[in-house]
Formats: sequence, structure tokens, C-alpha cells
Amino acid sequence: MSQRTTHAAPDPALRKVTVAAIAGTVIEWFDFAIYGFMAPAIALAFFPEGNPVTALLQTFAIFAVAFALRPIGGAFFGMMGDRIGRKRVLALTVLLMSCATAAIGLIPNHESIGIWAAVLLTVARCVQGFSAGGEYAGAVTYVIEHAPDHQRSRYSSWMPSATFASFALAALISYFLAVGLSTAEMNAWGWRVPFLVAAPLGLVAFYIRSHLRESPLFQKVLESSGVPHSSLGQTLAVQWKSMLRLGGYISLTAVSFYIFSTYMTTFLRSVMHMPADRVLMSNVVALTFAAAIAPVIGPICDRVGRRATMFASVVLLGGLSVPAYILASSGTLGHALVAQLVLALGAVTANVVTAVLLSEVFPTKVRYTASAVTYNISYALFGGTAPFIATYLIDVTGNILAPAIYITALAGLAFIAAWLLPETAGRPLDGLDQPVGAPQPSRARLSVQ
Repeated sequence: MSQRTTHAAPDPALRKVTVAAIAGTVIEWFDFAIYGFMAPAIALAFFPEGNPVTALLQTFAIFAVAFALRPIGGAFFGMMGDRIGRKRVLALTVLLMSCATAAIGLIPNHESIGIWAAVLLTVARCVQGFSAGGEYAGAVTYVIEHAPDHQRSRYSSWMPSATFASFALAALISYFLAVGLSTAEMNAWGWRVPFLVAAPLGLVAFYIRSHLRESPLFQKVLESSGVPHSSLGQTLAVQWKSMLRLGGYISLTAVSFYIFSTYMTTFLRSVMHMPADRVLMSNVVALTFAAAIAPVIGPICDRVGRRATMFASVVLLGGLSVPAYILASSGTLGHALVAQLVLALGAVTANVVTAVLLSEVFPTKVRYTASAVTYNISYALFGGTAPFIATYLIDVTGNILAPAIYITALAGLAFIAAWLLPETAGRPLDGLDQPVGAPQPSRARLSVQ
């Protein structure tokens, strides 16, 4: 007979929470992803004609600027989420993201308003980054705080699955635009279409999230202490070691995610000069594969543990990234697809274990803040800069394997961080909420029935 964790929601409620989180995450990250897929057209629209590599670097620089706002957004929305609750903040972040994304689709190009085009694009991207800072860690926290202890990775794995699915959706729309429009039409107005789609999708996501209930663990802490929120300074003072260790591992998660999901299309189109429609379709297949295997890896992570899953991701990414790029550099569509599927295995594994660790490492009263700040600083330093660094390294060194070598180097850092992180699989999530010296919850609750 199964035994449910005391804080876990009933199965119907848990499914509703998971579906709502997935829906919002897909829409939120679709908005964020479409910028990467439209980077070549955006470079032409917002920067004067000249060196195409320089224009692409400027476009990816603005891509990275948005990530600089993510830690600020993570701290802001994290503290809000730890003070007023998870569900209200999640409704707000998806609304902000959708408005900023729709705004990008309406900004006049450089030919019309000159430098102000790039300025307005940067502002819109900053709003995107600010709102995204409160999204992923909050969505994962919300789901995990409803889940049974022995199935946390099973449920949280749907969040990286939703993220990869959103990138697949963005790539699929980009593919249909590339096939249905001429290059001139795409550069003139076609690239704006997916950005404008964000407005109605955002309203749907806002409605879904605004009708959710609060997390039972957060509600429990709120009722017991009255004021569950800690200041950012207090959170950093107490949690900095855990944040540093987890952030070291997330560096690999971040760079592998964006090298796989965003930069690979640019590499195949701009470096290998493959046709845009074929590149985008291969990316759709690879991203769909990634979205499909994430919920498979989640239960495996529950069974083998977090550390074993982290080490597996290090081996996959550190050992297979260079062979994958050698395959991709052959210039054939089949090899490019296999290369992306190989990268997907490591990237998905890293993302699945990162999702559950975000909530397992920190106590409830600071969970949203600590996880959002850790996650977004790591993504700002390593994820947002990944396309820029990859483009720069190839341009400077002339070595088309440079992005893979970069991933391999970060795998070494992630290995050290994984070694320092504790095993958290099955541990009661509210165990970290106990005062020092208080009796811990019974280990009987950890057994998988």
C-alpha cells in the first residue's frame, strides 16, 4: 500500500498543478527562445549593413544582456515568491514576458529610427530577462512542493521537458516561416510574426496560473511563522555555500542547453552554410526528442540518486561534445541531426537533475529566492553568453570545434561541484525547515512503496 508524503497534494490536484506549470513554462520559454532562432534576421533589421559576423555578435550580445537581468529578476521575484506566495508571482512573470516579446515584434528597424531600434530592442530583452528570472525556479519549486518525496524528479522533469518543447515550438514556427516566405519577406516582416503571437498566448497562461492554489509547503511555513520571508542578505549569508556548489554544476547545464538548443542552428547555418529550412527541421526533431526523454530520465534520477545523475551528465557532455561537433561539421543533414541527438542526451540529463536540485538544496522559507538567484546567475554567466562565446571562439581561433571544447572544459568544473553536493534524493523536503536540534521526519517516509 503506497504511503504519501504528508505535504504532497492529492493526485488530481498534483496533475493540475503540473499541467498548469507546464503550460506557463512552454509559453514563457517560447517567448525567450524565438529570439535565438530569429537572430540572423534580427541582426539585419536592427544593425546597419556591414560585417555579418559583427552584426551577429551584436545580436547575441543583446541576447546576453537579457541574461544579466535574470539574476536581478530572480532576486526580486524570488523574494516576492517567498513572501506572498508562488502562484501570484508565476502569473505575473508570464504576463511580463509576453508583453515584452510582443513589443519586440513591433519595434521599427534600424533603417526607420536608427540607433533607437537597437536601444528599444535591448530594453525589451531586459524586460524579458527580468521576468524570466522568476520563472523557471519558481515553476519547479511550485511543482516540487506539491510532490511526494520519492517522486520529486518524476514531476519536476516535466519542467525541462516543457522548456525543450517550447524551443521545439519556436523552431517549428521558424521552419514554417523559412519554408513559406522568401528570404526578403522573412527579413522584412516574417521574423516579427512569432513575437506577436506572444500576446494572446501570454493572456492564456496568465489566466491558467492565476487560478491555481498556493503550495502546501509554503502555506504550512506561512501559518507556522507568520512571516516566512528572509531578506536577500540573510539568504546569501546562510545559503552561500550551497548556492556556490549548485551554481558550479548549473554552469554545465546552462552552457549545454544553449549550445544545443540555440547556437547549433546558428552554427549549421552561418558556419557550415546549410539551408535554413533543413537546419530548423533537424533542430525541431532534436528538441522534440529532448522534450520526450526528460520525463523518462526523471524517474531514473529518483531511483539512482542525484549525484549519479550529475556524474552521468558530466560524462555524456564531457565525452561526447567534441565527437558531436565533428559529426555536425561534416555538412550533411543526417550527421547534423545525429550530432544534436547526442548533445541532447547530456543536456537533458543535466537539466532534469538541476530542476529537482533547485528545490532540494534549500529550505522552504528561502527556496524561491536562493534557487532563482543561483539558477539565474549561472545562466547569466554561462548560458546567456554561450552563443556569443561560441561565435567568438570560432572567429578568433578558426577552430569549428571550439564550442565543444568549451563544453568539455565546463564539464570539469561541474564534476567538482557534483562531488561537493550532497545526495538529496528521497530526503523529506520539509526536513530542511526544522530548527537546529529538532527531531527529523521519520525515514519511513522515504521508502518507495
